[in-house]
Amino acid sequence: MEKHALHQRIRALRASSKHLAASSEQERNALLLTIAENLRTAYPAIASANDADVKAARESGQKESLIKRLVFSEEKLEASLAGIRQVAQLADPIGKVKLRRLLDTGLLLEQVTFPIGVIGMIFEARPDALIQIVSLCLKSGNGIILKGGREAQRTNTVLVDVIKHSCVDSHLGDAWLTLLESHSDVDQILGMDDEIDLLIPRGSNQFVKYVMEHTSIPVLGHADGICHLYIDEKADLQKAVEIAFDSKTQYPAACNAVETILVHEKVADKVLQSLAKRLSEGNVVIHGDSAVCSYIHAIPYEEGDWRREYLQNEVNIHIVDSLERAIDHIEAYGSHHTDVIVSEDSQAVRTFFSQVDSADVFANCSTRFSDGYRFGLGAEVGISTAKIHARGPVGLEGLMSTKYLLSGCGQVVSTYAGSVPKPFLHEELSCEGLSMLTGEQL
Repeated sequence: MEKHALHQRIRALRASSKHLAASSEQERNALLLTIAENLRTAYPAIASANDADVKAARESGQKESLIKRLVFSEEKLEASLAGIRQVAQLADPIGKVKLRRLLDTGLLLEQVTFPIGVIGMIFEARPDALIQIVSLCLKSGNGIILKGGREAQRTNTVLVDVIKHSCVDSHLGDAWLTLLESHSDVDQILGMDDEIDLLIPRGSNQFVKYVMEHTSIPVLGHADGICHLYIDEKADLQKAVEIAFDSKTQYPAACNAVETILVHEKVADKVLQSLAKRLSEGNVVIHGDSAVCSYIHAIPYEEGDWRREYLQNEVNIHIVDSLERAIDHIEAYGSHHTDVIVSEDSQAVRTFFSQVDSADVFANCSTRFSDGYRFGLGAEVGISTAKIHARGPVGLEGLMSTKYLLSGCGQVVSTYAGSVPKPFLHEELSCEGLSMLTGEQL
């Protein structure tokens, strides 16, 4: 798109996002449910576009992991619609009181949640991700700029058309949402720091790093999903095998699928045969260090394997001699995404929880639980491995900022300064109830 035209389009979106931020929860929820209803009705058209995208991707030789993410099946539709309904049922994130403090009689301070503003989402070939993103931005009152992978262009276009059609009878309009089409548009929005408040890239490590290096706009997200599962010396081995199997095979193309399984040397002889047999049932190719290869058939470790995100039915297995070594390995080779310990030793679990520096740290369950919908967030715009602002699956709260609201009755600072300053009360008040932003005056 021509540069001036794109700027005008984004400015109009920013203005519309302010209107969305000031809307009522009822209006936003009603539109969410209308979108869900219309997506179900329009599924034949969506499926037809998706079939064309999948066919083109196969003909162009795209990886199977990408094609799995690209397919928008009825199962994914139902999951997406369930996510929209769950988002609609969540509490309104706008105007939530985080702090309420009486500075002095008649001088009330509140810290309340408010939408970030305009979010630019540049995402991989996942049509269901588009639906999640739109539902969360609508509920949280944020304008959204969408740029999907070219592999899903037909599907994304139909999805956005359906969503915009759903807005016809809502006075919220549809200008808070736009879909970009060309790669050159991405380079343009990277420079729009006056119009865009946050960028969320989802894609390859190389692409995410490119975005981070070519913009001054804050960026939220993760580059890699190198997740680990550690089987401790005091693990329930039957439980460990099933958790490992689910973590790898339930959806291997996902960023929260396990890529390296660490096994304590004291249980290696007891668990590796069972683990290899179970993984073989899922056609998983095993890469192992020399110790692993002495127990089971595996492709010998090659330099770089520990840093490899397979995103398919392949996994590393590495034997370690202690919990500490497992934690050190995760720190050295992990991506701070999702890491799991399987152990019946509560102290080992506590040590793992406190020392593993990842966004999601689990015990005795699959890495695949690292998901906004499964966490009860309704959906997610992605999983952040950053420590600033939001971490882990980013749902409604991750799309909010805050404002300090101060309401007085003529107070001036000079009263509280000088040679005989009046003391502040600084009385903490309950955060229950509506805020000044939503109409309640205290």
